Amino acid sequence: MSFPGSHADPLLIDRARYYLGTEYRTKLHRAVEALPPDALWWRPNDSSNSVGNLIVHLVGNMRQWIVSGIGRVPPSRNRAAEFAMRDGPSASQLLQDLDRALIEVDEVLSTLSAADLVERRVIQGREVTGFDAVLHVVEHFSMHLGQIILLAKMLAPGSLRFYEDADGLARPLWQDTVNPPVL
Repeated sequence: MSFPGSHADPLLIDRARYYLGTEYRTKLHRAVEALPPDALWWRPNDSSNSVGNLIVHLVGNMRQWIVSGIGRVPPSRNRAAEFAMRDGPSASQLLQDLDRALIEVDEVLSTLSAADLVERRVIQGREVTGFDAVLHVVEHFSMHLGQIILLAKMLAPGSLRFYEDADGLARPLWQDTVNPPVL
């Protein structure tokens, strides 16, 4: 794998920063804000997760893979506890925690070099490259965001609409609601 210049491929890093910090963040905020107050920690069954669990899990995953795994900050994650929670912080607190983690992730991503992307490291017991870690976090966030959106649409029907279909094209409506993190 070769990368131009002294920094990592700007397109890969730019897209990862955009999806995590703008598109996925905005959609997750809108989905959580659409939930009825008593739905944040609701589980469809014992083998499924609540929206609250999924947000706590996303924060833990991003910090483990990017902030600790690439950024070398000592890890402090209890993954099993993320799923065991049956109640926890409010929606506003969870969204603030998510925003803080996304800022930490963005700070690491903004400094990556080509060498960082090809360097091998062990994260969550797996030998991966920095590239693998970035790709994992983006796809992992996307997967759980889809679950959160599905739960929000189930529990608050009609409250979410991210796209308007016009002339066979899906025009993004969510872009009109992008706000910077408020911490």
